[in-house]
Amino acid sequence: MKIGELARQSGLNASRIRFYEARGLLHAVVRGENGYRSYPPEALQVLRIITGAQRAGFSLEEIRKLIPADLSNWDQEELLQALRRKVTDIAAMEEQLRQSRAEIERLLVVIAARPPDMTCNDNARRVLSEVR
Repeated sequence: MKIGELARQSGLNASRIRFYEARGLLHAVVRGENGYRSYPPEALQVLRIITGAQRAGFSLEEIRKLIPADLSNWDQEELLQALRRKVTDIAAMEEQLRQSRAEIERLLVVIAARPPDMTCNDNARRVLSEVR
């Protein structure tokens, strides 16, 4: 299949497909004598795996390491380990976000507690002294 057809079926730009190929994510691409790329039918499946994995938070490097050159030759244990690591990473990010949210909510309370007779500049100094 030519790149235009693959782009149409995948919903990706041809430049994005070439980018994935250059990054070692798309294998078995054959160039004809005319220089045109020809992609095997499973290239569409690979592109769906790549875009799905990106939406799930995997980097292109992580995806490159996981996708075998031959899609019928997946290493199940390696895939499971990568998915478990990603779940752990997401849990750590969630905890960091929870802490960040709590800090911002605390700052909101401190800033909003400005006495009516205090100027904004004095309130900023008060808040900064409490944050330190």
